Amino acid sequence: MTFQVGEKVVYPNHGVATVENVSSRPFGGQPERFYLLRLTSNCLTVMVPFSHADDIGLRRVTKNGELARVIDYLGETRCRKQKDWKDRFKENTERMQKGNLLEVAEVLKSLLILQEEKPLSFREKKMLDRARHMLITELSTSRSWSEPEAAKVLDQSLCKAQLHFPERI
Repeated sequence: MTFQVGEKVVYPNHGVATVENVSSRPFGGQPERFYLLRLTSNCLTVMVPFSHADDIGLRRVTKNGELARVIDYLGETRCRKQKDWKDRFKENTERMQKGNLLEVAEVLKSLLILQEEKPLSFREKKMLDRARHMLITELSTSRSWSEPEAAKVLDQSLCKAQLHFPERI
């Protein structure tokens, strides 16, 4: 899969980015082409080699049909819970790194359910925030909405499953 300069893409575990440049540089004695990505969330730049873009999971922004399935999933009743903290965190980390939007939604939903039972660890709170941010930015990018509009749609969907985000202090 190739991307063009100016195209919006998703960099797994970080969210939406813009392809700012395509360049060639020597890498390991061989010329290698790179995508220069600017992350939307924090304006950092990342260089991704063409040869590793698929392995990393770099992908196009999700289309409306798939987004509708994600929104529906978030509004459905409860999902399964992982038992052990270490296993749960490992599984959630792997899901976030894959960058599949439905898997990010599963992480978000499972952590929201867990927070109703007990306080989340610091790492799980960070993961919850990152999953929420990734869903909001991809939804807003795909549908050309503002982030507050996307957050409202996400919150409304979660309310159907009687879930909500913790109040921010």
